[in-house]
Amino acid sequence: MEVIVRGKNFEVTDALKEHVSKKLGKMAKLFDPNPVTAHAVLSVEKERQIVEVTLPIEGMLLRGEEATPDMYASVDLVVDKLEKQYAKFKTRLKRRHPLHEEPREPVLNDVATVVRRKTFPAKPMLLDEALMQMDLLGHDFFVFTNGETDIINVLYRRKDGAYGLLEPR
Repeated sequence: MEVIVRGKNFEVTDALKEHVSKKLGKMAKLFDPNPVTAHAVLSVEKERQIVEVTLPIEGMLLRGEEATPDMYASVDLVVDKLEKQYAKFKTRLKRRHPLHEEPREPVLNDVATVVRRKTFPAKPMLLDEALMQMDLLGHDFFVFTNGETDIINVLYRRKDGAYGLLEPR
């Protein structure tokens, strides 16, 4: 597994890079034989030591963020969180698609927001896959290309806990 570590608001030491690589490297066995590149962003805000890790796997995206007063503890916690997300992802995938086919190569699209710009894999997916991805990321909404209609849809969580779907005509 390739691990890309970068610092925000401080310089990352070699020891810290090694710790992040070692911890995330232990997850590499989960993704064999597919090579995975993990992106870790370490930042400092006042008393908080924040670690954000993003792992694109099988056309999906695992993301974890943790903040503690100790950077090493934040790394450990975020790796635990990612392992749980991956287990949840695999369980749901097996339950929904017992003989699931190989995932298609993701297509990267840019998404612009007023405050921040993010890119994400935008492979066509069915509604249940989009629900699973939204839950894995812990977001309240998810933009995806509907695999049945090839139209961009927005899935969102309503205040009552149910889900809503925006489909353009």
